[in-house]
Amino acid sequence: MSKKCKDVVNKFEEVRLVYKNKTRAEDRPQITNANKAYEILRASWDDDQISLLEEAKVLFLDNRLRLMSISSISKGGTTGTVIDPKIVFAMALKRRCSSIILSHNHPSGNLKPSQADISITRKFSEAGKLLDITVSDHIIITDEGYCSMANDGHMP
Repeated sequence: MSKKCKDVVNKFEEVRLVYKNKTRAEDRPQITNANKAYEILRASWDDDQISLLEEAKVLFLDNRLRLMSISSISKGGTTGTVIDPKIVFAMALKRRCSSIILSHNHPSGNLKPSQADISITRKFSEAGKLLDITVSDHIIITDEGYCSMANDGHMP
């Protein structure tokens, strides 16, 4: 290859995927049920905000259902927030996770999933199938408790 050609190629950025997990797998909690997911999620929520504004978080899990990371995806108003599948799945792919658990809080204290909650859960489940990333659950949290959409039959 000529020097001129190499100079042109070197001007373009290379895309590389790098992942460094800071904790050993044995040190990360295994999430095998909704109650365990809720305990971890609830501990990550700001007590002063849970009844004030809606926030969405995602748990990223490896193939042994061990927690890889928790990420706050969005914060909204008192009645809603946007959960962008592109952002969530970009993070899931970067973390090379096998499954995710979606979550958001209802500042109103109502634990019943809305039609929008059910719809977005279906959308995520379908997208996950294409990427071989399982959407294991969608958990709605309040300061009083939680609703597991998987346990309540709302997962596709």
